[in-house]
Amino acid sequence: MPHNISLITTIAAALGAGLLFGYLATRLRLPALVGYLAAGIIIGPATPGYVADAALAGQLAEIGVMLMMFGVGLHFSLDDLWDVRKVALPGAVLQIAVATALGMGLAHFWGWTLGGGLVFGLALSVASTVVLLRALEERGILDSFNGRIAVGWLVVEDLVTVLVLVLLPALAGSLGGEAIDAVHGGGHGAGGDSLWTTLAITLGQVGAFIVLMLVVGRKLFPWILWQVARTGSRELFTLCVIAAAVGIAYASTHYFGVSFALGSFFAGMVLRESALAHRAAEESLPLRDAFAVLFFVSVGMLFEPSILIEQPMKLLAVVAIIIVGKSVAAFLLVLLLRYPAKTALMVSASLAQIGEFSFILAALGLSLKLMPVEGQSLILAGAIISIALNPVVFRVTQPLERWLGKDRGLAAKFDRPADPLAELPMTVPHEHLRGQVVLVGYGRVGRRIAATLQESGIPFVVAEQNREVVDQLRKDGVHAVAGNAGEPAVLIQTHIAHAAMLVIATPDTFHVRAMIETARALNPNIKTVVRTHNDAEADLLRSERAGEIFMGEQELAKGMSAYVLDNVKHTGSHHAH
Repeated sequence: MPHNISLITTIAAALGAGLLFGYLATRLRLPALVGYLAAGIIIGPATPGYVADAALAGQLAEIGVMLMMFGVGLHFSLDDLWDVRKVALPGAVLQIAVATALGMGLAHFWGWTLGGGLVFGLALSVASTVVLLRALEERGILDSFNGRIAVGWLVVEDLVTVLVLVLLPALAGSLGGEAIDAVHGGGHGAGGDSLWTTLAITLGQVGAFIVLMLVVGRKLFPWILWQVARTGSRELFTLCVIAAAVGIAYASTHYFGVSFALGSFFAGMVLRESALAHRAAEESLPLRDAFAVLFFVSVGMLFEPSILIEQPMKLLAVVAIIIVGKSVAAFLLVLLLRYPAKTALMVSASLAQIGEFSFILAALGLSLKLMPVEGQSLILAGAIISIALNPVVFRVTQPLERWLGKDRGLAAKFDRPADPLAELPMTVPHEHLRGQVVLVGYGRVGRRIAATLQESGIPFVVAEQNREVVDQLRKDGVHAVAGNAGEPAVLIQTHIAHAAMLVIATPDTFHVRAMIETARALNPNIKTVVRTHNDAEADLLRSERAGEIFMGEQELAKGMSAYVLDNVKHTGSHHAH
């Protein structure tokens, strides 16, 4: 037997402690991830007793980040990313700028250097992808429009952070630290030529990786997955999926300087082009969950409880920037970009925490002698506290949504700021607004329903939150309004009072009851059709007489069963003759 079994010991301790404290957390009606963080503190160096190998735990956590981002990529198409570009790109960049400025102001007040303040502010500005994904999955809104905005926002943050990680060493000399040539790995000074060379090489590498994945990867990796699936071996298929996730993530970092998280995200996106993407997501789910636990445990191991006693006011200020400063900035930015208050609340709650990239930035700042050790301790403590409080922040958004919904004037002020896409054009023929179908949601299901209605010559009006989609629909000659159909003003714009049917095809079922109540109040005879994902939602909607309810798995099973019975009967009668 080998004597050095630190890897096995670390995994066993992390998973065992994670199970115990995760169970205790759920019994106390707290999120399981709070228990995972507590498990990390218990097996970390800050508490007596067994101390796990922090370096190994950190590498295991990196695998967790890779697999989690890979899973997101499997559910996140290029079309999804492109649809949210007009809110995610400017929103993420401006939010990073605001949060960085807040962090720099705080560091300046404490007497830190310009470089130290810059690293500190940047570390507070970037949210944890793993925490965000877990929060969206637990609430069943990862595939909703708001969920896609949040994920797209995080992808832009990752790209900006990758750029910062490469440029910071070249700029360190002028910021008061030790400059390192990021391209050649040595030397000092950060002259203009060196900086521009570094920037050009960085952008070139990231661009080359993205082009390679989109041009070659989209064809090659789905083909490889299909060839492996044809062998009929389940373990080979699972191995192919995991090897693709980890292998592409590693290659993206080693050869292109792209982060593990971003590399594995693109790996998932290209494998999504395969017809086997759903199976790949299912097969990799147990490993993704296990390594996600290791990520949270490893974060807990970094926590220094002494910071709570030594620097309580500084820590309070850091937590305030992460939870309040970033959230308020994101909320206002989303509203300024003319998106609904519900979207703004969800995005701001998603960003009210920091994680893996913050730790990497802090470590780099220390190695370049830009930031004091105290800064890293504050960042780690801020991450622990903000991650633990993130579920609470999400809960707070629900009463805020209800409050906005009750005050119609306030809701209209927030949600409909003189947006031309929020009103149906006067040029729409009146005959199209009598007996029409009102279709809520223009995602994968909504598009198919709309295509069927068009082929049948049935008039319809689309209500969709994504302004870019509504803009394109109008260019294509489809009648559509932008906004949250849970708000009466949006359904009024679709002329719901004269509609024959309301079809709710969006996966975001939070406002379904409000939509149905508004529709029936304005049109008592309207028929309603609802899409849902689970039995609990379906039972609740049936108890409230929500009309026809369709569940994906059930309807697929019904269709397949009908086909099988029809063909078996036909074959049986044929044999009888």
